[in-house]
Amino acid sequence: MRLAALLLLLGLAPLGALAEPSPAPCATTGLSVMLVRHAEKQPTGEDPALSPAGEARARALATTLGDACIAHIHSSDYRRTRDTAAPLAKALGRKVAIYDVDDLPALKAALIATGGRHLVVGHSDTTPELVRLLGGDAGSAIDEATEYDRLYMVTVDERGVVTTTLLRYGAASASRSGVSPPSSASPASG
Repeated sequence: MRLAALLLLLGLAPLGALAEPSPAPCATTGLSVMLVRHAEKQPTGEDPALSPAGEARARALATTLGDACIAHIHSSDYRRTRDTAAPLAKALGRKVAIYDVDDLPALKAALIATGGRHLVVGHSDTTPELVRLLGGDAGSAIDEATEYDRLYMVTVDERGVVTTTLLRYGAASASRSGVSPPSSASPASG
């Protein structure tokens, strides 16, 4: 240690060479998937855009997950889901990968094969279904008419243990009262 201090004092050793290496801030093992239903949409149209409340919620999602080290962003191929993912994708400089809502097992396989941290933007029926496919606890059904603030975090550790955490983000949905968030751990299913 005296030699290291002497070298540092003489300017012959960089300061960083003496420090303990620290893990990268976004280093991750296993799989972490954040899943949300698209934000509030316009009331009409075949493929409606987000409403002003939905645009605000999409920005809130970007703020909420901006420091969560999301490496991959996935969206179904609908305007409302793409627009929900867009602010976070822009903030992180990530592209949004489109997945097929009719083939959630393929998305599950891709998530598991890739590992790391993901955001998946889906719908009131596909989001809980993907949580279940990943081995998580989807809890009660999403209220189709009023619930847009549900944020699932499903993690699968190196041993295959799945943990589901239900969070909320943005403005409170009308259905928020009375919904108890599930939090559970269970072995991953096939």
